[in-house]
Amino acid sequence: MRNYGVIGFPLAHSFSPEYFKQKFLKENIEATYAAFPLEDLKQIRALVKEKNLSGFNVTIPYKEKMVSLLDSLSDEAKEIGAVNCVKVENDKLNGFNTDAYGFQIALNEVMKSKHEHALVLGLGGASRAVKYALKKSGINFKSVARDKSKGDLLWNELTEKIISENLLIINCTPLGMFPNEKSFPPLPYSAITAKHLLFDLVYNPAETLFMKNGKEKGAQVSNGLRMLELQADKSWGIWNR
Repeated sequence: MRNYGVIGFPLAHSFSPEYFKQKFLKENIEATYAAFPLEDLKQIRALVKEKNLSGFNVTIPYKEKMVSLLDSLSDEAKEIGAVNCVKVENDKLNGFNTDAYGFQIALNEVMKSKHEHALVLGLGGASRAVKYALKKSGINFKSVARDKSKGDLLWNELTEKIISENLLIINCTPLGMFPNEKSFPPLPYSAITAKHLLFDLVYNPAETLFMKNGKEKGAQVSNGLRMLELQADKSWGIWNR
C-alpha cells in the first residue's frame, strides 16, 4: 500500500483527499491519500517517515518555505521558487511544481479571447506559478501586494483605469476561501466589464464573492477546481514515473 497526502496549515479547505480517494476507487489503485495539517514545517521528515509517504502535495502556507528543505528541485520548480509536489525516493525529498501546468491548461480552457494584460492579486507560492505561466504565454502582468517592495502595485493604488486596462484578473490570495467566504479582494468592481475574465484560484466555495462581483458586471469567471484536478493528476504522474 502506497501512502500520499497533502501538507499545509490549516487544511479544512482542501479537496485533494476527496479527489484522490475518488481517483483510487475509480481506477482500482491500492493507495491512501490523507490531509496532514502541519503547524511546523520542520516536522516534515518525521511525518514522511511516520506515515511512510511516497509523495505529498504542498499547499498554503508552505509552497515557498518547502524549497529550502528539499534534497533536489526540478528546473521548473527552481525557476518558479515554489513547490506543490514532493516525491519521496530513497529517503530523499524531490520537489516539483505542477501548479503552473494546472493553471496554464485551466486558463486556456476558459479564455475566450487572447488577453495581453493581467493583474495577479497576492503573493505566495501559487502566485509564483501563475506568473511563470503568464510569462510563458506572453501575457504582460502586474502583481498586487500589501508591500510595494514585493509587488508592482498596492491594493489602494488599483484605480478604475488600471482595472479597465487589465482584462484578466487572477486571485492568488486566500480571500473568499472557506471558512472566510465573506472576504474578497478589494477592487473597484465598478470598472469590471463583460470583456473581463476573473480567475480565482480558490475552489472552495465553488463561487467566491470575487467571482460573484465579477459576474454581476457581466464578466466571465472561473474558479480553481479544474486547476486543482490538473495539478493533482500531474503530481500522480510524477510520483509513479
